[in-house]
Amino acid sequence: MKQVTFLLLAAIAMTLTSCEVIGGIFKAGVWTGLLLVAVVVGLIIFLLSRGRGK
Repeated sequence: MKQVTFLLLAAIAMTLTSCEVIGGIFKAGVWTGLLLVAVVVGLIIFLLSRGRGK
């Protein structure tokens, strides 16, 4: 598995410039963070509404 990961990273490094790679990493981080925040807020709202319904 480590060899596959290394080969994939090597292929990306050869095909993209460094700015594109860094930009892609930050975009993925932003979208992952936003998705995580949305899930947590939704879970909190769900638990609060369920607790108050009783």
